Amino acid sequence: MVSSESLEMYLETILLLEKSHGHAHGVEIARELGVSKASVTKAMKKLQTRGFIYKESYGTITLTERGMELSSSIYKKHELIKRYLMHSLNLEESEAEENACRMEHIVTDSFIKAAKTYLESQDILFR
Repeated sequence: MVSSESLEMYLETILLLEKSHGHAHGVEIARELGVSKASVTKAMKKLQTRGFIYKESYGTITLTERGMELSSSIYKKHELIKRYLMHSLNLEESEAEENACRMEHIVTDSFIKAAKTYLESQDILFR
């Protein structure tokens, strides 16, 4: 598992960029996360060393199978929390998004299981 919230955010961002563009570049990651290119370079070195990404010499960044599994898990957790906040607490999507982004790194597995059970019981998990 990635040990820091920051690296998880990088992985999730790479996943979303891959979904929309087929790959990611450091400049795009920096723009999405509002960080410097130097911060992205440092994080990419850590993610590459840990086997989560491939980084081509010309700047293209893609997830390894291991990176894809972890980033998909993070993203699914994020979406589940967002839906839970919107449907159980009636938060606006933007506020639910902001809170889910923070919460996804700290909630327990039992919270995720309970939120999923609640959403399934309301038949709104995948709406």
